[in-house]
Amino acid sequence: MKLAIIILNWNGQKLLEQFLPSVIKYSTEATIYIADNASTDDSVFFVKTNFPSIKIIQNKENGGYAKGYNDALKHIKADVFCLLNSDVEVTENWLTPIFKIFKNESNTAIIQPKILDYNRKKYFEYAGAAGGFIDRYGYPYCRGRIFNSIEKDTGQYNDTVEIFWASGACLFIRSDVFKTLNGFDERFFAHMEEIDLCWRAKNLGYAVKYVGTSKIYHVGGATLNNTNPKKTYLNFRNSLFTLTKNANGSLFLILFVRLFLDGVAGVKFLLELKPKHTIAIVRAHFSFYSHLTSLIKDQNNHKNKVKYYKKTSIAFDYFVNKETKYKS
Repeated sequence: MKLAIIILNWNGQKLLEQFLPSVIKYSTEATIYIADNASTDDSVFFVKTNFPSIKIIQNKENGGYAKGYNDALKHIKADVFCLLNSDVEVTENWLTPIFKIFKNESNTAIIQPKILDYNRKKYFEYAGAAGGFIDRYGYPYCRGRIFNSIEKDTGQYNDTVEIFWASGACLFIRSDVFKTLNGFDERFFAHMEEIDLCWRAKNLGYAVKYVGTSKIYHVGGATLNNTNPKKTYLNFRNSLFTLTKNANGSLFLILFVRLFLDGVAGVKFLLELKPKHTIAIVRAHFSFYSHLTSLIKDQNNHKNKVKYYKKTSIAFDYFVNKETKYKS
């Protein structure tokens, strides 16, 4: 099985200096690529000079995570793609259990390893943790992370289980499935496009797995920090995109409840003296409405929609029932 590891880069020379050596050291079974999103720093020169064995694909523009990977992967031939963030430290033998699953389970199309926090290595990392799920209204959560409550890694998720979505921080996907899905939806630009991708794969009958015996450390927020209103805008908007494209059930009811819940989130940001985040939520909804016609058209093209949620409202469980740890 031929594996290609593709690291998307945009002005990330310092991250490549710090994290690329571990990827090279512990990924001898793979071909490593840097997909550069039209950087204006010396990233490409640095890699060419210091790591001449690394293959470089230079995209013509910075199309974000979605378009950046779509453009780059057209130039790569492999059985499996590993989409790896530039702020990730991998560990010895991290690829071995991943290879095993892909070789033994033909229906498994997408895999995520255990993702721990680079700065607090005994704790899970926000973006993916031990595998992701969403509630009925499209709010994402993970085993090991509910909203901002992060669990300590005590081995409780050292398993291999089916999940709903795999984190884009480190996502393995069969190349033929990626092509069948026509890659990422470029309207997303960045954030939650991996949830949409996994959802579409599941609608086609493929499995998404978490493999807890493979471990990486992720800095998180190195490109766009959680305190940045742009991230709030993208997360709220793209969550609505994903719901509209893929959800079964009454879309009108789901969106009505989401409008109310997002309004509550906006008020919460105001009370926390974060008005820019409130404005970001309002902007997210206006952008969503402007795309609504094309999103509904995409929804009508899906014939086999899976039940996508285990919990009705993760927000209710967290803020009202005070459930700060994952419960199946």
